[in-house]
Amino acid sequence: MTDPLEPLVSDLVAWVGKRRRYTEVMDAWKTSCPRLPVWEEAMSRGLLVCGRDPDGVEWVRPTEKGEEFLLARADSAAC
Repeated sequence: MTDPLEPLVSDLVAWVGKRRRYTEVMDAWKTSCPRLPVWEEAMSRGLLVCGRDPDGVEWVRPTEKGEEFLLARADSAAC
């Protein structure tokens, strides 16, 4: 059985792209549904990371592992 979160985690990492503001990510992806912890799943897998720029703005971006995850998903979809 396929993990039902897998496509949603992939969508989240792809949507973040190179980087997005943390507040924008939370507005779009935060959920109170305990059955769809997409943000938490992506973070626990090490696919996304948060950081601040010199102006103090918090950003979210894919990690190297997140980029590899997207490439693997794209490769498997092409088959």
